[in-house]
Amino acid sequence: MGEMIKVGMADLKVCKAPDNLTTIGLGSCIGIALYDPVTKVTGLAHIMLPDSTSIRNNSNIAKFADTGIKKLLDDMLKMGASKSRIRAKIAGGAKMFDIGSSTMNVGDRNAAASRAMLKQLGIPLIAEDCGKNFGRTVELYSANGDFLIKAVGKTPYKI
Repeated sequence: MGEMIKVGMADLKVCKAPDNLTTIGLGSCIGIALYDPVTKVTGLAHIMLPDSTSIRNNSNIAKFADTGIKKLLDDMLKMGASKSRIRAKIAGGAKMFDIGSSTMNVGDRNAAASRAMLKQLGIPLIAEDCGKNFGRTVELYSANGDFLIKAVGKTPYKI
C-alpha cells in the first residue's frame, strides 16, 4: 500500500500507483480526479472557482476549473499518462448555504465549469457526485481509479 498524498485547497497533485491522493473539505469546491488505467498515473485537483478569466489576481492556477484541469492533465502527461486513455470523475460542488440566489451558487457553477473544461479537452467524465448540501472528503486510488466519497453521517461510497 503506497502513500496517501494530501491535496490542499486550490491545489493539485499527481502520482502513480501504489500512491493515492486525497483532499478534504470539498464544500462548493470540486475534486477533479483524472486517471489513466494503463500507466496508473493519477491526478487530483481541488478547485475553488469556475473561471480564472473573471478574477484579476488569478496566479494560482489550481484554484480555477479552467486552468487547474489543464495543468493537471499536463502534469499527468509528463508522468507518462496517455490523453486518449484518461478518464475523469468529479465530486463536490455542494450548496453549503441556502442563499436563495442561483447566481451565487458557486458549487453548481464549479461543477458546470469542470464538465465544460473536461469536454473541451476531450476527457470523458465517467462518474460524478455533485450538488446536495453536504461537504465531502475524497480519496482517489491509483491502482484501480476508485474515487471514494466520505461525508459526515454517511457510509463511504465509491463512484
